[in-house]
Amino acid sequence: MDVVIDVVIDRIEGSARCAAQSQRINYYNCVKRAAQFPAALIAVLLLITLCGCYSGTRPPRIGSNAPDFTVQDSERTVALSQLRGQVVVLNFWATWCPPCVEEMPSLVEMQRRMKAKGVTVVAVSIDVDENAYRQFLKEHGVNLLTVRDPGQKTPNLYGTHGWPETYIIDRNGVTRRKFIGAVDWTEPEITDFLSKM
Repeated sequence: MDVVIDVVIDRIEGSARCAAQSQRINYYNCVKRAAQFPAALIAVLLLITLCGCYSGTRPPRIGSNAPDFTVQDSERTVALSQLRGQVVVLNFWATWCPPCVEEMPSLVEMQRRMKAKGVTVVAVSIDVDENAYRQFLKEHGVNLLTVRDPGQKTPNLYGTHGWPETYIIDRNGVTRRKFIGAVDWTEPEITDFLSKM
């Protein structure tokens, strides 16, 4: 009888050990899966973002007429149609955007060099704070044709939601190139491209 009881107790303890071991294995499998989840989620989000940013062989609007716009702030009114016959570098930016601040000196320098060749930079700021905008222009010597569009009507017209973003519009009003992110506008490749338009 004692032997039978020992066997039953061993089996019960063995079953309990198996159950505990199984729970530990399941726990570690869950932990391992949970650790892999953020990496998989990041990969999926990155893929979705890249697909959303660019699909096809050319960005939208390239080769088509640039949408006309008129923007008026407290100091000036700018209309794209008034610049027909010039190469327009349409730049969307903000004072609180570090890449925008980084590229601004090269835009100013490129405008200085290329103005005689009929290249005009139109810098559309999305700043809500007019004082910050005016202060930035003054402190950084920004002497471009710039206008503030806090309602973001112009960027929305172009489908722009990231800053900086720039469109090159030829003398006939056709969008020829699009740049996303900060650019050194004094690079020879860019100035050559603009001077040949």
